[in-house]
Amino acid sequence: MSKVIEKAVEQLSAKLPNGFSSTAKFIIEGEGSIICDPDGVRAGDDAAEVTLTADTDTFRGMIEGTVNPTMAFMSGKLKIDGAMGVAMQLGSALS
Repeated sequence: MSKVIEKAVEQLSAKLPNGFSSTAKFIIEGEGSIICDPDGVRAGDDAAEVTLTADTDTFRGMIEGTVNPTMAFMSGKLKIDGAMGVAMQLGSALS
């Protein structure tokens, strides 16, 4: 597992200490993927209700609060495939 994925799992786990009510997958381009679900946050490539894809800098900015997920999506820096409602719930949970 890459250092970027390890750090991202750590940061997401802190923001979602009780897991996430649905199943979402973050794909960090060139690094790997992370699953957030009721069991918590972990590296993985399981099926998910929504998949969010971004580069490392965009993902890091969303976690740190310097990149607005909605603006990242609208500018094409964040791609969302699947249930938009679940993506919006995740965005709210990370704020």
